[in-house]
Amino acid sequence: MSNPEKIAALEEIARLIRHYILTSTTHAGSGHPTSALSATELMTGLLFGGTFRFDPKEPRHPNNDRLIFSKGHASPLLYGLWTVAGGVTEADLKTYRQFGSPLEGHPTVRFKYAEAATGSLGQGLSIGVGMALNARYIDHLPYTTYVLLGDSEMAEGAQWEAAQIAAHYKLDNLVGILDVNGLGQRGKTLHGHDLEAYADRLTAFGWETIAIDGHAFPEILEALEKAEEVRGRPVMIIARTVKGKGVALLENKDDWHGKALNEEELKRALEALGPVDRSLIGSISAPQDLRPRILFPQEHESNLSYASEAEISTRDAYGNALKRIFPAYPQMVVLDSEVSNSTRTCIFQEFCPERFFEMYIAEQNMVGAALGLARRGQLPFVSTFGAFLTRAFDQIRMCQYSNANIKFVGSHAGVSIGEDGPSQMALEDIAMFRSIPDCVVLYPADAVSTERLVEAAAEHQGMVYIRTARGATPILYDPSERFAIGDSRVLRNSSSDVATVVAAGVTLYEALAAYETLKKDGILIRVIDLYSIQPPDTQTLRLAAEQTRFVITVEDHYPAGGIGETVQSVLSGMAVPVYTLAVRKRPMSGKPEELMAYEEISKSAIIQKVRTGLEKTA
Repeated sequence: MSNPEKIAALEEIARLIRHYILTSTTHAGSGHPTSALSATELMTGLLFGGTFRFDPKEPRHPNNDRLIFSKGHASPLLYGLWTVAGGVTEADLKTYRQFGSPLEGHPTVRFKYAEAATGSLGQGLSIGVGMALNARYIDHLPYTTYVLLGDSEMAEGAQWEAAQIAAHYKLDNLVGILDVNGLGQRGKTLHGHDLEAYADRLTAFGWETIAIDGHAFPEILEALEKAEEVRGRPVMIIARTVKGKGVALLENKDDWHGKALNEEELKRALEALGPVDRSLIGSISAPQDLRPRILFPQEHESNLSYASEAEISTRDAYGNALKRIFPAYPQMVVLDSEVSNSTRTCIFQEFCPERFFEMYIAEQNMVGAALGLARRGQLPFVSTFGAFLTRAFDQIRMCQYSNANIKFVGSHAGVSIGEDGPSQMALEDIAMFRSIPDCVVLYPADAVSTERLVEAAAEHQGMVYIRTARGATPILYDPSERFAIGDSRVLRNSSSDVATVVAAGVTLYEALAAYETLKKDGILIRVIDLYSIQPPDTQTLRLAAEQTRFVITVEDHYPAGGIGETVQSVLSGMAVPVYTLAVRKRPMSGKPEELMAYEEISKSAIIQKVRTGLEKTA
């Protein structure tokens, strides 16, 4: 096909896609047609211009090029593209935004051609970084990851975290396509149509930039060809576009963001658009049938060698576990944000550097990249101080909508880290991860339980958070013991127990110390290690509530969303009183024991609460 013929064919496809964008949003009564219309030529040229290589019959082919709609509100364009490609029917399009339809308002992986759930702006480029890392450094495949970006979302800091790490890792298999339509939700974007402003910034970050007219197919196709030739750096195609392109009522008009045309407006728009061939099917180039080397699980060391008298921090045990179990989980990749010597992922880095990625102090991008890796079949363990994961909560919560199999590990939990002070103390992390449905939350107390729970997390399909501590703690468990998600351990138990103390992590040792003191006074308490906070061991907790007079929870965490609320939810409807000891005062620097006493989560505080509880229930 000659070039003029190719351009004419692409223009016909673009007109049909515009037809689908307009009709689907009007039928739904909502959507973002103007944002979809501005990028129509860009995406038509990409998918059907010969550059993009993808097998529509096998969307998960490992060597397919990947396309991420970071500007997820342009979903009518995504669905229109795949309608022309034959993967979506016109009947499907009529279900857009309806309950139960995979064609959701912003894409999720319920739509088989969506690489990840997007729409929370500023995340797509990070996901693309993860997929590009996978292609270059792990699967060693030649596929390219393309990310459609909106100009408004370039104000997000996460975009620049992604930009700098992509350049650092020389990801020449990552191509961003920036739709600079100049209008945001409520007026002009930060830089409007100033393409040089974006080019200057991206060039400074180490990217190759190509500025084009985003509605001119010759320029689009030439830019895509140039992007394929660039070596050693990522590429950003910066396209000047018109929001609402193709519909005079909408073109470059403010106050149309997120609004669909009514039936009369649609009729006029379609008449102006002209006739379309709805039987048209666009052709996508096929990928090479290349697949990564199959990695089979191998036998790994199952025995632990911790001496019973040893004191080992749970963060050290975490690092040891990653190295130990890797043969059984060869898809494992470990990401850290420049604190590997504190989180102890440095143990894995030294053992298997090719599957360790230093993501520097950019937690939002680290989580987004982990999602990209997970979507390409890897098993990411993401580690930093638990306090710093709060920066990336938006990325973390979006992972659930991509069915992410990611393991998050937060070290330096609670006031027990000591002198570093409150900026370093994770005190909201349990609540954060508990708020995500089906996310497992684990808080081991000693090295043995930590290693076993890291292994359980690796085996579990889905999101897991593991909380580790800074200080060394004594070994509580026999190295032969096994620990399961949803279980607990009853460490002290008798038929004469008057109270139950539920703890996890560092406060478990305070509870055990309180047990010994109270026992001397003839007061017996039950002590439960609730290492699986979500899901909790409901049966054990309810049995303890039935057999003792009251329950005390003690945690190195704020009261909201922590162990206390977990236990209260399990025991709701039961008559047993539940008292919560938690971090209630503003923490400060100090020795761990000083801070735990100050916050009333120490041995002494537990003893006092037991005595008070006995007086109240006498």
